[in-house]
Amino acid sequence: MGQHRAGRTAHPSARQINMQDLLAELTSGDDTRAENSIPAITALGLEVMSALLDLTRADEVDSRWWAVRALAASPHTLTLDLIPLLSDSAPEVRAAAALALCNHPHESAVTALIKTLADEDSLTAGLAGNALAKIGSPSVPSLLEVMKNEAPIGIRLIALRALSEIRDHRAIPVLMKSLSEESAVLQYWAQEGLERLGLDMVYMKP
Repeated sequence: MGQHRAGRTAHPSARQINMQDLLAELTSGDDTRAENSIPAITALGLEVMSALLDLTRADEVDSRWWAVRALAASPHTLTLDLIPLLSDSAPEVRAAAALALCNHPHESAVTALIKTLADEDSLTAGLAGNALAKIGSPSVPSLLEVMKNEAPIGIRLIALRALSEIRDHRAIPVLMKSLSEESAVLQYWAQEGLERLGLDMVYMKP
């Protein structure tokens, strides 16, 4: 005669039903309903993390995007869970992942974010720069390499802006060199970075 654990698998708990209802709202296709479900989803804590991570692998781009949006809002999200999403096939999901990393910054994401500076989607690339700035000092060596390797100007601009926001003295030589760039925007961020470091000088081309 087989043994059974009474009540263990007969019916899903009310909490499980509630989670499924909330995830259904998140993937309803209605932006208002989806956004309104996020506080209750994040309130479920660690219990919902597995389901959200499963959703990041859904076929539907919209479902993946909302899963990343919910992960961004959760204090239980690990940076390591977000890094692979920077390689999603959909630019809107990659952008959401870069934005989520602004909420969950950790030096483990630096390498992937540096690569994302070259993303074909300019919004994703810019958000990757923001995330690197949020990570702070651990990002500096890699950002300096981007500047030294003569990357395309769009990438260098994002890297220089991140360096100016981090305010690390290791960036001073690169900031000084960038003052002589032909690009007025690069010059602007170079001077902004130097001023943020307390080097309040007026720099003029001869």
